[in-house]
Amino acid sequence: MALWNKLKEELDSAGKMAQGALDEGKVRLDSFRTRQLADKAAEALGYAVYRARAAGHELDSDTYGRLSSTLAVHEIEASRLEDQLSDMLSTRKSGRGGSSTADSAGTSAGASSASTGDVQPPV
Repeated sequence: MALWNKLKEELDSAGKMAQGALDEGKVRLDSFRTRQLADKAAEALGYAVYRARAAGHELDSDTYGRLSSTLAVHEIEASRLEDQLSDMLSTRKSGRGGSSTADSAGTSAGASSASTGDVQPPV
């Protein structure tokens, strides 16, 4: 029976390591996608400012507020995901085991659904 217990312990350990790797990959992917959304928002803001100045006037405050707040939201979310990834990596390096799958899955799922809007520059 000791052999079966040892086998079960090893399989549980391998399962936790695999789940930790999957969680880390998901956070990395969410972080990358959020950074892409932030880049698109920054690009839209830059195009809007350029077009307004090319037309000989300044960008109106409503458009600037909308585009800059979208950029800020994506920057904050990307920073949060990068901090979460950093915590996961430090936890793994310290040898304390994997992260809670419910916690990381819940936060990254909410993050990806909250940040799926496309940003279009005004024409």
